[in-house]
Amino acid sequence: MLKATQLRPGMIIVHDGDLYSVHSVDHRTPGNKRGAMATRMRNLRSGSTIDYRFRAEDFVERAVLDEVEFQYLYSDGEGYHFMNTESFEQLSVSGEVLGDAVNYLIPNLVLKLEFYEGKPIGALLPDTVDLTVVDTEPTVQKATASAVMKPAKLETGLTIQVPPFISNGDKVKVDTSEARYVQRTQ
Repeated sequence: MLKATQLRPGMIIVHDGDLYSVHSVDHRTPGNKRGAMATRMRNLRSGSTIDYRFRAEDFVERAVLDEVEFQYLYSDGEGYHFMNTESFEQLSVSGEVLGDAVNYLIPNLVLKLEFYEGKPIGALLPDTVDLTVVDTEPTVQKATASAVMKPAKLETGLTIQVPPFISNGDKVKVDTSEARYVQRTQ
């Protein structure tokens, strides 16, 4: 348990029996009234976002999550399949649980899955992932890195903005937190 005044963005808490990811926290003290913590949270089960105001003296329960290292294998109609890197046990996780992480899953990618009470609730991706460009406009001759960006579709289906010198078949490093081009790789 921790006081509501100790809430920070990124924390996962238990609220009304559900798990919530805290997106923003604002400590408000209106005039001579008691302080309150205005929060914006996302329900990890349903994906809905709510605004909730905790009184400063309230206590909230911080969720204890287990992080286990898995290797991504493949996806099919049943979901996304992973293998535990220590026990070699295989696990299938639905796309709803993984959320935007599915845009970065390539075979043999090692990542951590988060578990709460034995059930997977999310994925912790590496900071960057190398993906292959499958569809983009032709390369522009004499294009510089400072030129205008162009859209490129990657092997996972994700579309990002890349510099004009990137062409089909190139591998690019993508920032997983912002879905942003970082650099071309070999």
